[in-house]
Amino acid sequence: MHKLLIANRGEIACRIIRTARRMGIATVAVYSDADAKALHVEMADAAVAIGPALARDSYLNIPAILAAARSTGADALHPGYGFLSENPELADACAAAGLTFVGPPAAAMRAMGLKAEAKAIARTAGVPVLPGYDGEEPADDILASMAETIGYPVMIKAIAGGGGRGMRRVDQPDAFAKALAAARREASSSFGDARVMLEKFLSRPRHIEIQVFADQHGQAVHLFERDCSLQRRNQKILEEAPAPGMSAAMRASMGAAALKLVHAVGYVGAGTVEFIADVADGLHPDRFYFLEMNTRLQVEHPVTEMITGLDLVEWQIRIARGEALPTAPAAPNGHAVEVRLCAEDPRRNFLPSPGTLTDFTMPPATAQRRIDTGVRAGDEVTQWYDPLLGKLIVYAPTRHAALDLLAESLAACTITGVRTNRDLLHAVALNPAFRNGEVETGFLAQRMAELLPS
Repeated sequence: MHKLLIANRGEIACRIIRTARRMGIATVAVYSDADAKALHVEMADAAVAIGPALARDSYLNIPAILAAARSTGADALHPGYGFLSENPELADACAAAGLTFVGPPAAAMRAMGLKAEAKAIARTAGVPVLPGYDGEEPADDILASMAETIGYPVMIKAIAGGGGRGMRRVDQPDAFAKALAAARREASSSFGDARVMLEKFLSRPRHIEIQVFADQHGQAVHLFERDCSLQRRNQKILEEAPAPGMSAAMRASMGAAALKLVHAVGYVGAGTVEFIADVADGLHPDRFYFLEMNTRLQVEHPVTEMITGLDLVEWQIRIARGEALPTAPAAPNGHAVEVRLCAEDPRRNFLPSPGTLTDFTMPPATAQRRIDTGVRAGDEVTQWYDPLLGKLIVYAPTRHAALDLLAESLAACTITGVRTNRDLLHAVALNPAFRNGEVETGFLAQRMAELLPS
């Protein structure tokens, strides 16, 4: 591998470029018309325009991306996350074009790409799965009947895709039909697939995921867990590792379950197995359930890097080259927290806030503070893409010390020209309940008035 094309944009493209450069690998950026002056374009050794601002005509355009690889002599492709990162057609196209795909096999992506099929594989592999319905019968009346059988509250979830889209919680039978119609519309518009499944809704859930890696020689390891329970509209905004209150027994149990799935689908590369834990009376090794597997690098991978001292993009590249897995650490070290700074307005239901960044000043990076971003002052935050501006990641020996550093670092950020969620994240870092480990997916919804008083 001598030249790597990055089929993505923003902070993840910049982050991959840094590791490739350190490894002596040349990089190629691709960009839409809206990103012609973007930071990732400036950082790469070469850059190729691939189409208009609309993602389907640029960042989702496989022929244009492969043409960019051919024209620049790239011999490998990294999909980043989002866009085409979990699209098996891209992996197949790379194989046909003789490009090394820095990601899992297309077959593994297909196996995990639909939630219902992924759950069936998990059950067969002996991985615990949340009670629900993911059968082939799509009729509304059948789904309503199954919801009654499962017991309210239930979650309606799109079978394809992720990111909280096509998802609705239903508490009572008389609200089911309306929620089902809304979930189907959103699933169809986001993923081109209106099919849905049902899951039992847990009253006090935590979202905990396991970072896994597998090489081409049959070896697989997990790199511990991340807690991603702090979410808005079913999308993560704060992640930490290790998970607060996680026992060694539960870590071992959850890690073993994740590796069962890895081996069951013949996985290769970086992946994340996501679980939901029932914490109505605390964390227990027998009360977690498989949600889905993300067949790519996650947005929150830096917290794992901070507690392990590893570069996960380097691991991805080495595995894609055919190398064996490096030695993994035996236990997590210290505590890391990541927040996603987004151009959105928490006081208006997190509506995106496009505009020009008149100032984007972050505190200096240190051994304990990392800044991953793809923007700078003067850049335009457009309506076309995710409102993520960047990620602030902090590390300390303990969780409380990490949260102290997080609050200090957020206070030192100056972002003007767009509205952001900085003040909300700062309030979370200082919130006594959060600092005490009272973490669950409903935390923000229950405490918004307290965190952001009018």
